Amino acid sequence: MPETLPSGAAATPSAAARSAVARRVTDADVRAALYALADDSMEGRFTASPGGARAARYIAAQMRAIGLRAAGDSGFFQRVPVSITNGYMPHALESFAAWDTLPADRRGMAVNVVGVLRGQLADSAIVVDAHYDHLGVVGRGTCRTNSADSICNGADDDASGAVAVLEIAKAMAAAPRPRRTIVFVTTTGEEVGLIGTRWYIAHPVVPLSDMTANLEIEMIDRPDSLAGGPGRAWLTGYDRSTMGEMFAKAGLPIVPDARPCQGFFERSDNIAFARAGIPAHTLSTFDLHADYHRVNDEVQLANIPHMTAVIRAAAEAVDILANGPAPHWHEGRKPAPTGRLPLAPGCSARR
Repeated sequence: MPETLPSGAAATPSAAARSAVARRVTDADVRAALYALADDSMEGRFTASPGGARAARYIAAQMRAIGLRAAGDSGFFQRVPVSITNGYMPHALESFAAWDTLPADRRGMAVNVVGVLRGQLADSAIVVDAHYDHLGVVGRGTCRTNSADSICNGADDDASGAVAVLEIAKAMAAAPRPRRTIVFVTTTGEEVGLIGTRWYIAHPVVPLSDMTANLEIEMIDRPDSLAGGPGRAWLTGYDRSTMGEMFAKAGLPIVPDARPCQGFFERSDNIAFARAGIPAHTLSTFDLHADYHRVNDEVQLANIPHMTAVIRAAAEAVDILANGPAPHWHEGRKPAPTGRLPLAPGCSARR
């Protein structure tokens, strides 16, 4: 569906306007939110667990304070019904009707947290998202450990991305009203099969036909030398659409993913949106550190100034997506709705 442009609609936001948005992101706010979400009290934020529910309540409270409009089916919460096996393992369900047929001890409930910043256009929106779930606690999740620590706090994966979504929302809410509506989503169940994102796509708060772009944010609390070091990030599937080119033209410190053989483009929530036909990419600074999916992924290892700088760049990127031209797929580069993506040139095996 073509966008209905208001009279005098601007093109890509100016550098000064984007900088004003980015400056609203501070080290202090980033640190406070990351420490909250990656705290032991969140019990590793496993899907459909008490710790996951606690994290969702924290995120919802932040969205409310920012002034976003609640867009779930229960306030800021978009309920995601799951079945529970062996006391803790959640599996996706297609409907609440299917959930109703389960024995009571197999019924689980997870939630996405969804807030909306309404734009000027009636028929154009973007989704900015990150997953807030992680691996939980040993014995009550998929967390594994060889140490005395029994909680996988997932500071980098992906408390850092959830913090970015909140900080970008705060920055954009304080700016002039955007052209496009911005849907801010923190999803559940990424670690157990993109459960939350798949549910959102089946139950979007803005029709998918009105979505022009998706920017996912995942694992940004440590610098990556291959992206250029602190304050610089990379974008998955950079050559697939014009999104990366738009950011480069604006001078943002966002470069192509230097590890195409890792297949990161299809290893995060963005791939579900991309397979639905929407230009969708993930912003990251993951450097393949050894703490991935281990209890060692703690907030004390985060580089806060780096993370703040990346969130500022992401806020500018969102400003461009919300107020500038819509990105589009390059010819032949849009992912098919199903099936594995071809290996990148020179790659012999997948991770």
